[in-house]
Amino acid sequence: MALKVLYALDAAKIQYYHFKAIIIAGMGLFTDAYDLFCIPPIMKLLGRVYYEDKPLDEKYQIPRVVLATMLGTALLGTVIGQLVFGRLGDRMGRRHVYGISLILMVFSSIGCGFSFCRTKTCVLVSLGIFRFFLGLGIGGDYPLSATIMSEFANKKTRGAFVAALFSMQGLGILASSMVTMVVSKIFEAAASKNLSWKHTPEDADIVWRLILILGAVPAGLTYYWRMMMPETARYTALVENNVQQATKDMEKVLDVSISRIAEDHLINLQQDPPSYSLLSKKFFRRHGVDLFSCATTWLLLDIAFYSSSLFQSQIYKKQLHLKDTNVYEETFKVARFQAMVALVAAIPGYWFTVYFIDRIGRRKIQMMGFLCMGIVYFALGIPYQYWGKHEKGFLFLYGLTFFFANFGPNTTTFIVPAELFPARFRSTCHGITGAMGKAGAFFGTLGFLWASHKNDPDDLPRIGPMRIALVSLGVICLLGMAVTYLFTRETNGRSLEENEDEDENTELCLFRCHMDADRHPNTSVPQ
Repeated sequence: MALKVLYALDAAKIQYYHFKAIIIAGMGLFTDAYDLFCIPPIMKLLGRVYYEDKPLDEKYQIPRVVLATMLGTALLGTVIGQLVFGRLGDRMGRRHVYGISLILMVFSSIGCGFSFCRTKTCVLVSLGIFRFFLGLGIGGDYPLSATIMSEFANKKTRGAFVAALFSMQGLGILASSMVTMVVSKIFEAAASKNLSWKHTPEDADIVWRLILILGAVPAGLTYYWRMMMPETARYTALVENNVQQATKDMEKVLDVSISRIAEDHLINLQQDPPSYSLLSKKFFRRHGVDLFSCATTWLLLDIAFYSSSLFQSQIYKKQLHLKDTNVYEETFKVARFQAMVALVAAIPGYWFTVYFIDRIGRRKIQMMGFLCMGIVYFALGIPYQYWGKHEKGFLFLYGLTFFFANFGPNTTTFIVPAELFPARFRSTCHGITGAMGKAGAFFGTLGFLWASHKNDPDDLPRIGPMRIALVSLGVICLLGMAVTYLFTRETNGRSLEENEDEDENTELCLFRCHMDADRHPNTSVPQ
């Protein structure tokens, strides 16, 4: 192994490039959240535009099969994108496929807005197709962004940097809500000036298209800088076995001296040819438990997180007072509710994780988050009928589920798979675990859609199905805590190479001890 290259990466001080990488890599997650979470208000617009001709009790209501298809196509694309781009990231290099996923996101976002035709069937079919390709790009960005950030960061602050990268998702949720609110108000004001308080389908048809097209802007703005990023030094040194190129790439972006790294003939102890392949018996013997724990916890988390995120406006129709509103006001209120949840619960949760993750560790934060989410879901579900008359308490508890998801498993399940596996499998394994999560998101949204689609005479979701759904989410969260406790390893404060295999890193550990002893003469070195 190119031990000195790895040591230099782990010991590097926090530098400007680390923050630049957060913005460049994080803009993909920003776009991901924007496109996935702008769907609830857009569904309201589509209902007003294309479902006016329904009976009075079903007017403006999009059928469940259409809702499931719009959400399912994007999530299916995300699953495939994580698997395909994750594998390509290990075979071709992180940088070479990073731009492809971004281009897919940009052109698919534009395509969603320019969905062909004006008839209902044609628009919905073309929108579903473009959202599938959008999902491919979003899925590709997950394993690549996490792997790139973890391989650039030093071991002491790696968790905080990857968590900061992931926190861009919260800003994407907020941005999608803000854009929706602004566009809706602009069109509502224009309609009022023309003395047409009621919407016209033609105007509302422009609104949802414009919101989707604007989702391409952040990703497009970062394409140039993403293409200027060098390949990660860990991939170049450990997978391509080119230590000299790795040191040159490091010097381009980090304040690390090549002469200091390359002394003693570069210490180019190249990796032996891989003794086992992906998904072989030896792979599962060494990494099977880690793959199981990462995939299972991400699956369980996304069932809970996405099911309540994407259908929050369905659950709280009474609190939002959506009856007897025009299309722009309805869309505005749904987006405003999402923005409030993001500001007071979701975004603070992300940044609590940034601050604490390298202090108390990934495993403890993940268990704590799952436990608190489970308790809150039980508190919401068991006395669900009681909350009908106590809306503020219900909304407070609902916000806590997002806070503890982000100050908990929603962030840690993104970080840990980028730290546990060997460099030649890292992106692939992250893609596998993320794909399991998005599969959970798909089934979770279907279940919650069933529970919240039809309401009682007071316009509240039916008590029985909602109670079952919320209590089930609580059980799922407690199961996630149990899997974390039993199977998840702590990665805090250790190098990526130490994390990947606990039994075969004696040489690396001794090397690091000797390097530390050179810098601090009083340090003892194990024999």
